[in-house]
Amino acid sequence: MKLFTIGYEGVAQPDVIGRLKAAGVETLVDVRAVAASRRAGFSKTILCESLKAEGIDYLHLRALGTPKAGRDAARKGRIGEMREIFADHLADPASQLQMAQLRTLAGEKRVALLCFEADHSGCHRAVLAERLSAEDGFEVVNL
Repeated sequence: MKLFTIGYEGVAQPDVIGRLKAAGVETLVDVRAVAASRRAGFSKTILCESLKAEGIDYLHLRALGTPKAGRDAARKGRIGEMREIFADHLADPASQLQMAQLRTLAGEKRVALLCFEADHSGCHRAVLAERLSAEDGFEVVNL
């Protein structure tokens, strides 16, 4: 089972959708705490509509987004701190519920996790992917 991740930093929406289609992704799971963007085409409604037009489902799992303190740490390059904040956040009941939802969906369909950062290693989506890899055997592919 493969689990894909993708960031849209520095990339136009058609390029992201093209990568998703090339990988055979069926559902894009948006793991941003705030599904809004100043980058054209990446706010929740327009992204959902654009994906739907290309035959890709969209799901926003807000509780799997990084809390503000984690986002601030990541912006400052304090990735270890972001990971600690995010790990604590994942212990919340809402996060655990959505993690279970993600795990089930990823076991049924080809899923990609979306967040902003181009480099997955500095993004919380890597933490999610690592957990699914370690706990469920997913092969992680960063697009």
